[in-house]
Amino acid sequence: MNIRDDLNLLIKFSRYNLKIVFSNKFFYFLLAAFIFFLGVTAIILFSGDSDPDIADVYDLLLFPGILLIFYPTAFGIQNDVDTRMIEILFGIPNYKYKVWISRMALIWFIVFVFLVILTLLSMVAIVPVPLVQMVFQMMFPIFFLGCLSFMFSTLIRNGNGTAVVMVTIGMAFWIAAEPLSQSKWNIFLNPFNDHSNQAVWASTILKNRIYLSVGSILSMLYGMLNLQKREKFI
Repeated sequence: MNIRDDLNLLIKFSRYNLKIVFSNKFFYFLLAAFIFFLGVTAIILFSGDSDPDIADVYDLLLFPGILLIFYPTAFGIQNDVDTRMIEILFGIPNYKYKVWISRMALIWFIVFVFLVILTLLSMVAIVPVPLVQMVFQMMFPIFFLGCLSFMFSTLIRNGNGTAVVMVTIGMAFWIAAEPLSQSKWNIFLNPFNDHSNQAVWASTILKNRIYLSVGSILSMLYGMLNLQKREKFI
C-alpha cells in the first residue's frame, strides 16, 4: 500500500468517525454549550456590580467543554450497536481499538477548537486571558470526564444509562468542589484562583493535573479492555 492509498484510507476513516461523532443529538449539545456561553456572558456584561477575572472565565468555559465531550463518549458505543457497526468492528482483529482511539482523538480536537473559539470571544467580550494556558488547563478535567464516560459506556452499554451515571458523578464532584476548592483532589480545581502561597498552590495544581491525567489513562485502558468482551456487545 503506497502513501496515496494510506491517505485515501485515512480520509475515509476520518469521514466515518466524523459522521459518528456528529450524529443524532450532538448538534443539540453544541447548541446548548454555545447558548450557555452567550447567556452567562450577557449576564456578566449587563450586571453593573460584576468584575470578572481570569478565574471567572475558566469557570464559564469549563461547562460548555464538558457538554461537548458528554454526548459522543456516552452514546458512542450505543450508536455503533444501533447501526450494527459494532458487529463489523468486532469482526476485524484490533480494528475496534483503532476506531475508538482515533474517534476519541477527533473528539478532543473538536472540543479543543471549540474552546479556542469561546476563549477568543471571552477575550473580546469579557476580559483578556492567556489563550493557550486557558485552553490547556481546561482540557485536563474535560479529558478525564470524557475518558470516564467512555469507560462507563463500555460497562453499561447504553447511552441513557451512561448519561444518568455521569450526571450523578458530575453532580457529586460539583457539590464537593466548594469544600475541596483548593484541594488536589478537586477535578474542577480552578488554577487561576488566587492563593496566598503561590509555591504551595503551584504544587497543588501540578498534583491535580497529574492525578487527572493518570485517571484518564486508566479509564481509557479499562474501557478498551472491556471492548474485548465481544459477547456483551453483540
